[in-house]
Amino acid sequence: MTEARLPSDERSPADLAREAEELAARVRAGERRAIARALTEAERQSPLSAALLRALQKGLGRALVVGFTGPPGAGKSTLVDAYLRELRRQGKTAGVIAVDPTSPISGGAILGDRLRMTSTLDNEGVFVRSLASRGHLGGLTPAAVRMIDVLDAASFDRIVIETVGTGQSEMDIAEVTDVRVVISAPGLGDEIQAMKSGLLEIGDILVVNKADREGAERTYHQLKAALRMRTGERATTPVLKTTALTGDGVAALAEAIEKVGERRLAAGPQTRRRMRARYLIARAAADLIAEQIRQADTEEIDRLADAVLEGSASAREAAVRLMAERLRGR
Repeated sequence: MTEARLPSDERSPADLAREAEELAARVRAGERRAIARALTEAERQSPLSAALLRALQKGLGRALVVGFTGPPGAGKSTLVDAYLRELRRQGKTAGVIAVDPTSPISGGAILGDRLRMTSTLDNEGVFVRSLASRGHLGGLTPAAVRMIDVLDAASFDRIVIETVGTGQSEMDIAEVTDVRVVISAPGLGDEIQAMKSGLLEIGDILVVNKADREGAERTYHQLKAALRMRTGERATTPVLKTTALTGDGVAALAEAIEKVGERRLAAGPQTRRRMRARYLIARAAADLIAEQIRQADTEEIDRLADAVLEGSASAREAAVRLMAERLRGR
């Protein structure tokens, strides 16, 4: 009979460290059950997860992290599935974090993305994990960064993140990925206009998916025209056409990702991982500020709100004052 395992929050730091080292070794060995458990611990940010992430730190930063984003209806999940098939054809492995909408009942991921990745779900060289967006407007949660470390430690060649698909708000992906693929498709109405001031700015590669549909050529030229208004490197961002269901254009997309990826990998693992750490700090700071505002009394907030209305302070200055007052009160 195996020894009953205590909940991690009831175990000593030494016991947690020992369990974390054991789990980390299994993750590095590529054990799928260990990878699944490590991802769960990282997502929940359990007491064990902190020790686990410390145990996994050595050698991280080898995997290229590729982000797929774009408006709903662009066929992101189907294109990711086609890209994964191309990676496997090349002999590369991939860990996937598919960000799905949050279930209003369970709070977990609805799993819509995984249902559209059927051709690679049973492939030993691919590991797909769904992650609930939990209402984060940036398209990701901080858990995604911790999960990237787990998949990196498991020695996947590529780590793919697919965002939930809420359009222009999904800007967080620029902070945590090495290569950003922005996907559009014909027939999405005003989505191209909306993307011009948002997602187009972060895209390393722009894709017109469902290129076999009417209007694809028009969408392609709209994207090219939008890029002509950019300066520097962004003006030369490649625009590709794909049809994910048939695989047309997917090999060219994979080649473009590798070309951008070579440049990003050259920066070194420490620089690339530091970018993700900065994102975590910024998110934590934003959460702290939101918490301080919630805890502030109505009179304090109203006084600052009146200052903003009177023009004696900007909203930013009011926020700085609020934080200063809250910190002095500690």
